[in-house]
Amino acid sequence: MLELYQSEGCPHSGKVREKLSELGVSYVIHNPRLPGDQGGDVTNELTHDELVAGGNDQIPYLVDSDYGGTVYDSDDIINHLEQYYE
Repeated sequence: MLELYQSEGCPHSGKVREKLSELGVSYVIHNPRLPGDQGGDVTNELTHDELVAGGNDQIPYLVDSDYGGTVYDSDDIINHLEQYYE
């Protein structure tokens, strides 16, 4: 299962969503906070805690339970998706 921690207004998150749609894979979206250079306002405490538990307070963040990976940074996430889902 793929879980994407993201924000609707974040262009980096949009890039990842576009790749996921292009690949036709199913995923779950979590919206832990608003985008922002210094971290936007938290909108969901539970998913924000899960995001930070991964090691950073940075979106987008992908959790891939099928391949045991967690990835920050949109370019790294896209590389991961191309490696395992193309």
